[in-house]
Amino acid sequence: MIPDEVVDRVRDEADIVEIVGEFVKLKRVGTSFRGPCPFHHGKHDNFSVLPRGSFMCFVCGEKGNVFTFIQKHLGLDFVEAVKWVGAKIGVEVREVSRQQEGPDPREPLWEVNAAASEFFRRALWEEAGGASARTYLQGRSIDREDAERFTLGFAPREGNLLREHLQALGFDDDRQLAAGLLVRREENNELRSRFRQRLMFPIYDLREHVVGFGGRVLGEGEPKYLNSAESEIFSKRRLLYGLNWAKQAIRRADRVLLVEGYFDLIRLVLAGVDEVVAPLGTALTEAQASLLRKYTKNVFLLYDSDSAGQKATFRAGDELLRNGVSVRVVTLPDGEDPDSFVTSEGVEGLEREIAQSIDIFDRKIQILQRGGWFADLRRKRQALDKLLPSIRATTDHIMRDLYVTRTSEVAGVSRELLERELGMPAAVQTAVVAAEERVAAPVRRARNRDRRLNRRAAGARAERELLRVMLHDRRYVEAVAERLGAESFTDPAYRMIFTELVTLGPEASIGEIAGVCDEDAIEVLEELLAEDGGLDRANETVDGSISAIAARDLDARLSDIDREMPLAGPDEKDDLIREKEQLRKQLQALGRGSFKSFRASTS
Repeated sequence: MIPDEVVDRVRDEADIVEIVGEFVKLKRVGTSFRGPCPFHHGKHDNFSVLPRGSFMCFVCGEKGNVFTFIQKHLGLDFVEAVKWVGAKIGVEVREVSRQQEGPDPREPLWEVNAAASEFFRRALWEEAGGASARTYLQGRSIDREDAERFTLGFAPREGNLLREHLQALGFDDDRQLAAGLLVRREENNELRSRFRQRLMFPIYDLREHVVGFGGRVLGEGEPKYLNSAESEIFSKRRLLYGLNWAKQAIRRADRVLLVEGYFDLIRLVLAGVDEVVAPLGTALTEAQASLLRKYTKNVFLLYDSDSAGQKATFRAGDELLRNGVSVRVVTLPDGEDPDSFVTSEGVEGLEREIAQSIDIFDRKIQILQRGGWFADLRRKRQALDKLLPSIRATTDHIMRDLYVTRTSEVAGVSRELLERELGMPAAVQTAVVAAEERVAAPVRRARNRDRRLNRRAAGARAERELLRVMLHDRRYVEAVAERLGAESFTDPAYRMIFTELVTLGPEASIGEIAGVCDEDAIEVLEELLAEDGGLDRANETVDGSISAIAARDLDARLSDIDREMPLAGPDEKDDLIREKEQLRKQLQALGRGSFKSFRASTS
């Protein structure tokens, strides 16, 4: 037998219009496709195929899904039909000894989410409390018909209304907790609704199940957008908002537009652009990039034009390049986002901008050139550090070669040197002293390398210890935030937890922090909360941690200097050597302070 999840995946990813179209000449009629029936061999267009995944003949009554069609048309059994369709769309189908028995264990969570979605929808349109949400939508030029298309809703301020409604329908607190609709307060173990006073966006999986929600706060409050907690059916790193509606359109257009937010997507779809999806308020993940690759190799990034949007663009670009995708950037005028631009310029204006899009790597170079990053030695080195990760991420060998050639041209660095940098693992690069420098004996170089590795290890431990103290003793949150920023945390999970802790404030509950973290960060959060030893030395830990992080950052600059030496002229080398000496003095000063004892504890 074929596992149910494999059958589901093949059915979800198959384009029934494309597959049936191999045997029947179809033409679009409204939202469906029509042609002569292949089963009773009719001459008229009585055979209808719906992109959602079904077919039906209005004369002979034959109907079914993509597997039914292949079974009947090619004379195959069910297993053979699944394998045939799987081979067509590139999904490997293997049989196992036994098929999953009984109902899907996720069904109870799908049911309670569907009931919650309907409650939110009615609260938006039929309850007095939804007036603020209706006014907000009106300000965004979204009428009821448009909102109903995306099943938007409203979570009332009175959180118990949803809980009591679901209980009346037979959904107990345990099921609501498992679905993430309720959260438990740590201080008094009280249950409360996760979403309150928020405009609600139901999030669907590929089979049209409501698996979670995104909620936008109305009025004051943080976070601005709140997603469902991770659950058996909801993993925001593996889902894309709107893919359930867009998957067939993506295949037909052989492209996808990736936008940042719910309203960007809604505005584009209402304008007539169906092949658009959005991540769920986080940076694009590897799982999301891999999911997109199953539908198309052509991705257009349509993020906001501000600095945050640019950062998100390039992070997403690297993930997509790792999946062998062609990535292009659509640049909107300053101050515009997809929502505002399409509202004013329409789909015609958007298509003009798409036609003028440029490759993600060319866009990165363009921004660096405009910022003068190639004008002096130090910034040129930093510019290369921004370009090299994208080249490393590129799995398409031809594009990688083109990127190397382009970088050599704009930076004035030999191709051989770039290839050498690209061929070295990152940990090795930071320890290598360029051959041109050769100012230290081999033994001294080894000793320096060991010291740098020790400081790096101490810095990694310092991030963890600092965050652990902040979580257990909230008095330190604001004090640490005054001395360090999120950029000081190199570990992505630590950085995310620190950012949310500072953003939400010392009074935030662990549930609220976890609600805006991804799966990896939640796992780390749980580990840190379980470690409560040594908190009686919190002051010492905080001071030592901050010193250790500073030492690591100084060491990173020393490594940068080593890497800049091959690009430097005589005068520039003198400047780099002087800077190096100053950094070493600062490191020595740190070593005599609290960092020394902290470092010893990590050995």
